[in-house]
Amino acid sequence: MSSFIERPRYLCALGGAMAAVTALPDTIPILHAAAGCAGNITWTQNGGSGLQVGGYCGGLSVPSSNIQEREVVFGGDVRLREQIAGTLEVIEGKLFVVLTSCVTEIIGDDVKSVVSEFQDEGIDIISAETGGFKGNSYHGYDLVLQTLFKNYLERGIDKVKGRVNVWGIAPYQDAFWRGNLEEVRHVLEKLGLEVNTFFTSHDTLEKIKQAASAELNIVISDIYGVEAANVFEEVHGTPYLVTPLPIGPSASDSFLRSIAEALSLDDSVVEGIIEQENKHYYNYIEPLTECYNDLDLQRYAVVIGDANYAAALTKFLSDDLGWLPELVVFTDQLREEQKPVLTQRTQGLESGLQPKVAFETNGSEVLRHLNEIRPTYSSGKYSDVFGPAFVVGSSLDRELAQTIGAAHLSISFPVANRAVLDRGYAGYRGGLRLTEDLLSAIILAR
Repeated sequence: MSSFIERPRYLCALGGAMAAVTALPDTIPILHAAAGCAGNITWTQNGGSGLQVGGYCGGLSVPSSNIQEREVVFGGDVRLREQIAGTLEVIEGKLFVVLTSCVTEIIGDDVKSVVSEFQDEGIDIISAETGGFKGNSYHGYDLVLQTLFKNYLERGIDKVKGRVNVWGIAPYQDAFWRGNLEEVRHVLEKLGLEVNTFFTSHDTLEKIKQAASAELNIVISDIYGVEAANVFEEVHGTPYLVTPLPIGPSASDSFLRSIAEALSLDDSVVEGIIEQENKHYYNYIEPLTECYNDLDLQRYAVVIGDANYAAALTKFLSDDLGWLPELVVFTDQLREEQKPVLTQRTQGLESGLQPKVAFETNGSEVLRHLNEIRPTYSSGKYSDVFGPAFVVGSSLDRELAQTIGAAHLSISFPVANRAVLDRGYAGYRGGLRLTEDLLSAIILAR
């Protein structure tokens, strides 16, 4: 991995935390930060999350202490206390979450003490230490979950058979988070499970507060939310299952079977649902096959993305769409022990393909990795040029696609050239939407 980050594909920890709290139902973030934090977070998110930004008390309307030089010198406790009181007076919310920033953590404000004063008055308010220097936005998302699990969920409640919690898809950092969570909920509910996904329109704070009653936590990520799952298990005694983001029928089949095994569900019921979902999927795919073959829509692929998308997209392209992934680039800052897990996700493909895997925070290096395995330019009449090709990545990878003459689709953050509402790529229906978007990008110029 390169020694620097070129055009980062995430925000700071505070940015991820603010996005996560904004996405929780009836929850208001209160930033204890300098005035510039909310603005920088908002416009970065606006440029990377498919135009999704703001909302009630989010974005530029988020309550913030907006500390200045005086608070840096003398402490910001008084200003925070004023901000919380003012927010409670004018803002409607059922839960308030104070988020700290780099400056307020460095000067050492006693945020917990200030928050406890309002808790003693019966206010549902908690705080999370989310200084931006602690990590990227995925880590901020994880810190918010840890705070909820330790300080908001009811403790000592009985487990309920068939009730599960799901997380691992970070709001806004995954531009398709709404659609992805909705589809995961859909397939799990078909198994007869009661599902708490924390961030969708189906979720409520009442259900979240009872999350410790779940018999299993499902982390749909090899990286994001795993630390929070450990905290949940330590505090509430609930086991967890780590599974990759399921995109398309192959991954979704495996996903449902892994859930069924963990919960000891009836195999015949699970296989019946898998058969039903596959029938639905291929009923839509079948009319496309003649055009797929006649128009030669198969492509070599370069996949560039975060820990969730890079592996999941590679499996879908190879095992479901019949494309040929040649290079997979993970853009996250990862610990060495995390890399083999992600590498294995891209090597165990049913197609037997073994794409080259690179861990690279410097996006300009992707072309070098590609040239090491296949030339991207013609040096003679019979050169083995990399094509026809497709780049699946972020908006930052459009330049690479143009350089090698490939089509391109933005999926992983930042997604600056698409508007996203409820679109998602998870599950069986997500696979249909992804097929539609990929092939549309190819035929767009015809």
